[in-house]
Amino acid sequence: MAITSANQLELLQTAEAVAREKMIDPDLVIQAMEDSLARAAKSRYGAEMDIRVKIDRKTGRATFARIRTVVEDDAVENHHAQLTVKQAKSHLKDPQIGDEIIDEVPPVDLGRIAAQSAKQVILQKVREAERDRQYEEFRDRKGTIINGQVKREEYGNIIVDIGRGEAILRRNEKIGRESYRPNDRIRCYIKDVRREARGPQVFLSRTDPQFMAELFKMEVPEIYDGIIEIKAVARDPGSRAKIAVISYDNSIDPVGACVGMRGSRVQAVVNELQGEKIDIIPWNQDQATFLVNALQPAEVSKVVIDEEAGKIEVVVPDEQLSLAIGRRGQNVRLASQLTALDIDIVTESDESARRQAEFAERTKLFIDTLDIDEMMAQLLVSEGFTNLEEVAYVDTDELLSIDGFDEGTAGELQARARDYLEAANAKALANARAMGVEDSLVEFDGLTPQMLEALAKDGIKTLEDFATCADWELAGGWTTENGQRKKDEGVLEKFDVSLEEAQTLVMTARVLLGWVDPTELQSAEAEETDDEEAEA
Repeated sequence: MAITSANQLELLQTAEAVAREKMIDPDLVIQAMEDSLARAAKSRYGAEMDIRVKIDRKTGRATFARIRTVVEDDAVENHHAQLTVKQAKSHLKDPQIGDEIIDEVPPVDLGRIAAQSAKQVILQKVREAERDRQYEEFRDRKGTIINGQVKREEYGNIIVDIGRGEAILRRNEKIGRESYRPNDRIRCYIKDVRREARGPQVFLSRTDPQFMAELFKMEVPEIYDGIIEIKAVARDPGSRAKIAVISYDNSIDPVGACVGMRGSRVQAVVNELQGEKIDIIPWNQDQATFLVNALQPAEVSKVVIDEEAGKIEVVVPDEQLSLAIGRRGQNVRLASQLTALDIDIVTESDESARRQAEFAERTKLFIDTLDIDEMMAQLLVSEGFTNLEEVAYVDTDELLSIDGFDEGTAGELQARARDYLEAANAKALANARAMGVEDSLVEFDGLTPQMLEALAKDGIKTLEDFATCADWELAGGWTTENGQRKKDEGVLEKFDVSLEEAQTLVMTARVLLGWVDPTELQSAEAEETDDEEAEA
């Protein structure tokens, strides 16, 4: 079939028809036709030649042209597609490197094999254009809900027809044991859109926490309008969920708005999630208040927050323990996900027993070290004294404020505490020196003799050894492995050295050793301060 004998307008009509069907640009289809005709022409004139085809967008006329590029004399690799400046002078008046010489060649006759090859090229190009269009369309819809129709099931995964393509709902993204049949309607959350070798892949989910958030946005106009905001979501798909909401309009109750008249709004979400029970919780900026709300329906007696460790301890009445933990730990697990904190739940009796143990331990410490009777030691502990340093160096007026303490008693107690501490310091320093601690570390400000002893036991005996330590190695910290938080014990952790203090000590040691320029350190601290102020 010769291209010249074909109806030239038919090319344009075919391109428009294909583009309309596949919903792509007609120009992309024409480009695919040009590439296919060029490939067929190369099989006729020679694969080494650079043959290009141009189809007129108005008339449909196809022009075949041979292209030769002007290159340097020693750069000629293909004599059919390249020529030197000297050779080009017979074609161009003043040829330059990079110029192209275009010679029109006769159209080719497309045989059966060539026509089939051209068809494959066009189909491939159209398919690629269709994939690009599908990827661009669904990439922008990531994070939204889409309605589709079940086409088939493959190894537990559901293939969903989403109109202009297919999406996949993996087995682990389905709620519980829900099953679908072909042609069933399904509503899913677009979790991810990725470009892969076989085309764009749209991954759906019904277990993602944001799926529930988007469902509430559809059912509650106040959320869609921004009057109410969903601050956090935690789900145990198919069983139970918690959602934290806040209202920016004092006249609107966020929980009531999400529940709806007679529970109509929340019930619509529950029905879509296969009966999943939903706790709607008012969000609060105060972590303790928010956690008390998150642990509903359990009652909370007291909350103790350890911000450095990122943990929180909740004290509940003894009879509320099972309710607070929930079936198989579900309630506390969802509350932990909602607040992004590790939660330890203890009963009032356990907490009372622990307090009594701490009270007895501190009482014994004061009895043994200060040589006082039990009653006086208990008075000190009751007033909040926890260690000898507090007794030795506290303002005398604080001791005098304790019932039964006069100036003589307070002075004697402080003298005994200081004598004991000095003796303990001298013993710890002697032990540290005996283990090989050098003067460079002993004379370093910020380290007590007990700290030096602990460092020596860990093999840190010089200022250079200390300067190579990381802050968490000294103060301790937390790491996450396989989703579980793990405690890293610090060498100086028992001395209540914080991460910031450890970092300051290490950086000071590095400055003294000349490893760090103090001016650079000051500028870095200034930038960090500016960043913190900007965030505030």
